[in-house]
Amino acid sequence: MVEGGLGAPVRHMLKWDEDEFTDKNKLFGELERVFDLCHGCRRCFNLCDSFPRLFEMIDESATGELDSVDQKDFLKVADACTLCDMCFMTKCPYVPPHEWDLDFPHLMLRVRAYQFKNALTNKKQDKLVEMDKNGPLGVKFSGLANWASKRSNTLMRMIMEATHGVHRDAVLPTFSAQTCQTRAAAEAVTVNAAAPAAQRKAVLYASCFGEYNDPDIVLDTRAVLAKNGIDAEIVYPQCCGMPQLEQGDLARVAAKAKAISATLASFVEQGYDIVVPVASCALMLKFEWPLIAPEDENVMALSRAVFDATQYIVDIAQKEGLADGLQPLDGNVTVHIACHARAQNMGRKAEELLRLIPENKSQIIERCSGHGGSWGVMKPFFEVGMKIGAPVFRDAAKTDSTYMVSECPLAREQIVQGMERKGAHLKDAGVTLRHPVQLIARAYGL
Repeated sequence: MVEGGLGAPVRHMLKWDEDEFTDKNKLFGELERVFDLCHGCRRCFNLCDSFPRLFEMIDESATGELDSVDQKDFLKVADACTLCDMCFMTKCPYVPPHEWDLDFPHLMLRVRAYQFKNALTNKKQDKLVEMDKNGPLGVKFSGLANWASKRSNTLMRMIMEATHGVHRDAVLPTFSAQTCQTRAAAEAVTVNAAAPAAQRKAVLYASCFGEYNDPDIVLDTRAVLAKNGIDAEIVYPQCCGMPQLEQGDLARVAAKAKAISATLASFVEQGYDIVVPVASCALMLKFEWPLIAPEDENVMALSRAVFDATQYIVDIAQKEGLADGLQPLDGNVTVHIACHARAQNMGRKAEELLRLIPENKSQIIERCSGHGGSWGVMKPFFEVGMKIGAPVFRDAAKTDSTYMVSECPLAREQIVQGMERKGAHLKDAGVTLRHPVQLIARAYGL
């Protein structure tokens, strides 16, 4: 047996449509095998709450071993998983191709699929993550929706907590008054045809967050690309399915993957790059979809054409060079390297991107914020997530930076909330600029 090794980690296809994937006996047998390996290792003790829960259950059991832990309590471990992938990416020495074949996040995903199939998921949470139903309504009634969801609206947040299980103190994304595509059609950009990268062709996949909640992230990315000679169309066929992945509804994810990749197939065939400003969505298109629908040629072709937005602009800088005009920012920056950016295995592109700004001084934080998507706003898990993110909040509060940005806008809001708990508050443009690419736009004066 070889411990560790120099081979790159690999992931197996998710055989979600086979009966064995959600067979109770086979699933719990695999959970027992993997949990026993984790118990003997414990390298992941300081990541998400799944591992402390597991180790505490074992340590407090009758024998101090896994064999005396009730299998029904195994689900508590899966409930605490944020699917951040950091145990697989950074800690576990037994990931494939090691013969022990341990992929903890995808095993937790398998548990979620089992729970979904057997109607054991949180139905309130299921409804909250229907982004293409809730998003248009939120935009249409943005004034009312944003008023109701403010933490300062104590009565409405108490009602929301009682009826939907959303923790009253969790920061919720606000809705834009217009969708990203509506604004994009009304707001023209000037394409710099003389820029070194003018021969590139790209489209921007807006993501549900960019379409309904913060179009500025997408529009600022479009402006930066236009400055660099790229006339990027903004597209949004539908949500990528990350919220459904978190709930274990893999059939929905597969359907979304096939539908969206079919819509974008003509762009891919014509040699367009698909640029995604939100890290979680880029991760889905690049890596999760091909593991869920590997038989679909459009899905596989799309995955090879996708770039995270920070990755894409750094690629331009390295290959053709950026257009002139970047000026120093009016303050220092703290940049959070989001888990789902790290899981793309592309390096710290947000850090590389901000180095392109003259005289920029950035503080880098590379640790989980504890948000975990819809998981992080639910009453049972909000304070758990805040505990996970506490080291990030502490370090961010110490920097006293003008800007706090992350490739994951939800992680960024969690960090800002954690900073506020420690008495650190952003001001002016630092409040509204969430994403590293937006600082490039600001440095260009766009």
